[in-house]
Amino acid sequence: MRGTFLVVLLASYSFASGAARAQIPVQANPNHEELLASDDSRLAANKRLVYDFFREVIEGGHLELAEKYLAESYIQHNPTVPTGRAGFVEVFSKFAKPKTIEAKMKSPVVSIIAEGNLVVMSFVKEYNDPADPTKKYTTTWFDMLRIEDGKLAEHWDGMQKI
Repeated sequence: MRGTFLVVLLASYSFASGAARAQIPVQANPNHEELLASDDSRLAANKRLVYDFFREVIEGGHLELAEKYLAESYIQHNPTVPTGRAGFVEVFSKFAKPKTIEAKMKSPVVSIIAEGNLVVMSFVKEYNDPADPTKKYTTTWFDMLRIEDGKLAEHWDGMQKI
């Protein structure tokens, strides 16, 4: 029993000290049409709504399309963006500039999952390694949106105030 405890203690120390740390990079799925597919037409439509919102409004910078996608009472849980469609437009208009809307999102999408009225999209995010600025690492970012009456009604992500 004491030997097992020692092995667990040494393994814990290795992980805590970084000696056993390694990362498998997050990989995007290049087949967005496959990610958007569903046997349930309602779930497929919800996935498409979220995908097209990101493609046209977020990536394309076409804030004039916000009304097409966002409920007026859109609830925002990201602490850097106010609740409401008007608040969303106000914040994003400070840096979003309209450009050509692409047929496919440029962001590296990992997955799109729909259940009921919720859609979760996950993306690859790449950052500089603070321990070694010559290296980068990847992680995953998640956005979850609730759909109500054919519009995006609520949003969650992992954003923190900095």
